[in-house]
Amino acid sequence: QVQLVESGGGLVQPGGSLRLSCAASGSIVSINVMRWYRQAPGREREFVTAITSGGTTDYVDSVKGRFTISRDNAKNTAYLQMNSLKPEDTAVYYCNAVLRQYNSDNYYSYWGQGTQVTVSS
Repeated sequence: QVQLVESGGGLVQPGGSLRLSCAASGSIVSINVMRWYRQAPGREREFVTAITSGGTTDYVDSVKGRFTISRDNAKNTAYLQMNSLKPEDTAVYYCNAVLRQYNSDNYYSYWGQGTQVTVSS
C-alpha cells in the first residue's frame, strides 16, 4: 500500500517562508517524478512544480524565483521550500508521485492527503 504523507504546512505572514515535505512509502522500487499541486478555495487544483529522478525541475510562472523543489531519492521524499510567500499562495498543497512498486512492472500515480498553507497577516 503506497502512502504519500505531506507535512510542514501552517500559517505564515506575507513575506515569510515554509518548507513542505512529502514522504512516500510502501515497497517502492523507483519514483519517476514527484510534483506539488495546490488548490485554493473555489478554484481548480493547479500544478506548482515538479522534479524528476534525475533532478530536472519545472515551475509554474507564479512561483519561479520564490519556490524551490528538491528530493532525497534515498528517502523517497520531496521538499518544497517556499519563500517570499504571498496571500495568493494560500491553498491546500498536494504531493503527487509517479512510481513503481516491487510487485509491478508499471508506474502509477499517487496523491497525498494535502497540507494547508495559509498566508495572512
